[in-house]
Amino acid sequence: MRQLSSLLQGLARSMAGKERKEDDPQGTVLRSSGTLRGEGSETLAAVWSRRGEKGTNQDCSLVWEDDTIFCGIFDGHGQWGHYVSKAVRDSLPPSLLRHWQEAVALASLIDGEKKLGDCQFDLWRQSYLAAAAAVDEELRRSRRLDAVNSGSTALSIVKKGDTMVIANVGDSRAVLGTTSDDGSIAAVQLTVDFKPNLPQEKARIVQCKGRVHCHDDEPGVHRVWLPDREAPGLAMSRAFGDYCVKDYGVISAPEVTQRRITSRDQFVILATDGVRDVVSNEEAVQIVADTPEREKAAKRLVQCAVRAWRRKRRGYAVDDCSAICLFLHPPPS
Repeated sequence: MRQLSSLLQGLARSMAGKERKEDDPQGTVLRSSGTLRGEGSETLAAVWSRRGEKGTNQDCSLVWEDDTIFCGIFDGHGQWGHYVSKAVRDSLPPSLLRHWQEAVALASLIDGEKKLGDCQFDLWRQSYLAAAAAVDEELRRSRRLDAVNSGSTALSIVKKGDTMVIANVGDSRAVLGTTSDDGSIAAVQLTVDFKPNLPQEKARIVQCKGRVHCHDDEPGVHRVWLPDREAPGLAMSRAFGDYCVKDYGVISAPEVTQRRITSRDQFVILATDGVRDVVSNEEAVQIVADTPEREKAAKRLVQCAVRAWRRKRRGYAVDDCSAICLFLHPPPS
């Protein structure tokens, strides 16, 4: 536990430094397109982002690696979404660290040091929920950012050893590429796309007097609306920011899950909706698996998404497209 705490402290320190610090003994950090592989690491992360046709790229990402790996992808929306996504990226890891330390200290007093290993997932879930609430409140009180009608999703994973914790706020998606019995690559979706028409999400929004419906010119695209007017039309049920609808059922609480990594599990893809809207889970894992150079996997996936937008969504502006490909084992020799 003390080792993990020191690693998270390294992440917090790295966040205040250069964009990429490969000579930092506390770990390496990557905040833009590229690849990250720490010295002696068995894993590799490839990151790529491409601005769409709607203006400023509102996506951003973070990969930090030492003995523990933190990957996060953040998708802003609204007029100031690009600022909100960066604020969440910069605030969530240190907030997670603080709440993790508090949760571990409390659990140590109650259960003793030896029992902490048995409740690690509960501690992660508790820490993520508290961190998300703190970050959202920090945004609400900010005098620098106007997040009333702007917001951001946040999808992140923490990997240590063969354990991976996934936390999701919004409609980005995590997909695992794993080897099937016949040797082919299979896709396993690890997260839920939190859209307003999901039964439990819609029920919460309606109970809070919000409305969920599609416009005639967007069949199948469910959005959140205020009780008395056609605004803001939010296409997700969970997000940071978006305070105009926070009293009407939109929340920032993440769904936190855990997966034990096996030798069959090859890689994890974190992708914003710009990718997942036009590339299926199966297509995404096949694209990554078929990329000869792992360092180029995220770039190739994003490029395929851009082509798919132009082929499948003619007449629509291409969305921002971003992906992280985290490889879980070294390549076969």
